Amino acid sequence: MSLRYSGPAGNYPVYTCRADRGHDGGPLCQEVRALPVDARVESILLEALTPDRIAIAVAALGQMEEEARQLERQWALRRERARYEAERARRQYDAVEPENRLVARSLERGWEEKLRAAETIEQDYERWRSDEPLVLSAADRDGLLALGENLPGIWHAPSTTAAERKSILRLIICEVVLDQKRLQGQVWIKILWQTGATSEHSVQRRVHTYGDYFNIDTLRTRVTELNAAGKMDKEIASALNAEGFIAAQNCAFKGDNVWLLRRRWGIPTVKINGTSPNPFRWPDGTYSVQGAAAALGIMPQTIFKYLARGLIQGRQLVKGQPWQIELTGDQIDILRARAQRNRRSRKQAS
Repeated sequence: MSLRYSGPAGNYPVYTCRADRGHDGGPLCQEVRALPVDARVESILLEALTPDRIAIAVAALGQMEEEARQLERQWALRRERARYEAERARRQYDAVEPENRLVARSLERGWEEKLRAAETIEQDYERWRSDEPLVLSAADRDGLLALGENLPGIWHAPSTTAAERKSILRLIICEVVLDQKRLQGQVWIKILWQTGATSEHSVQRRVHTYGDYFNIDTLRTRVTELNAAGKMDKEIASALNAEGFIAAQNCAFKGDNVWLLRRRWGIPTVKINGTSPNPFRWPDGTYSVQGAAAALGIMPQTIFKYLARGLIQGRQLVKGQPWQIELTGDQIDILRARAQRNRRSRKQAS
C-alpha cells in the first residue's frame, strides 16, 4: 500500500492499494484511513515493549539460546562424523594397489559419496545457522530491560520526531499487512515482527451505515439493556462511550445517535410507567401533562407554556421522562377561570 493525503486541506493520510487500477484501470482495491491504524499499531508496540513483556521475552530467548547450544553440539558431532567418514574413505582409496582397478574405482565412488554427504551436512548446518535464534549479550539484555522502562516517555516526548518514531518501529516491526474486507466493519491488521513472530489485530473502521457496523448485535443488546434500565438517550450515549463503543462515523455517541438507533430498532423510551400511556394522575398524586390539561380545560401544549412561565410547578426524573405536575385545588380553580376569560376575550375580539 502507498500513502496519499485526502480532505479539503489534504491533511488526512490514507493507505491506498492501487494494484487493480495500475494493472487494468479498475477502481482502487482498498483505502484505509491511516490515523486509526497508526494509533493501534503504536499501542501494540508500546504494549509489547512493557518491562514485564520484555523480561518474559528475554527469558524465552535465554531458553532458546540454551536449546541452540545443544543443537550446535549435535551439529558439531554430525559434521565431525561426516568429515571423519570422508577422510577414512580417502585413506582407503590411497591405500589400494593401483593395479587393482575395480577395487580402486569402487573406493573412489565411496569416497565421492562421503564427500558429497559431508558437503550436504555443511550446507544444512549453514542454513540452520542463518535461521538460528537471536543471541543476546548481557549488555543487550540490560539495554532491552531499560528500554521497556523508558520507551513510553521517549515515544511521547515532544522532542521525539516522527522520523525517530519510525526508526523505532522499523527496529521492532518488519511489516504490517492491512485488509478492510476480511472482517465486517474492521480493519484486519497482521504484524510481522523482526523476531519472525506474527500477530493479528483489528481496529474498528469508519463506516457510513450501521449495516456495516462490526458488532451491531452487541450494540443493539446494550442499547436495549440501558433503555430498559430507565436511561435516557444522552445517558445511554455516555454509557456506550465509557464502555468503548464507537459510532458508525468513528466518533463518540450522542443522544441523537441513540435516538435514531432506537427508532430504527423499534425500541420505545422506557418511562416511569414503562411503555404504557401516561395516566392522568401518577400514584403520588401529581398530574401528567394530559391530566393537567384536562383538569384546567386547556390544550396540552399550553401546559408547557405554563411550566416555562412558572404558573405551575412540575418535575422530571431526567430530561425526556414524563412531567409530574403539582396542582392544588385552588390552582385548578384559578387557572381554569383564567383559561375561560382568555377564551371569552378571543371570542369577543373575533
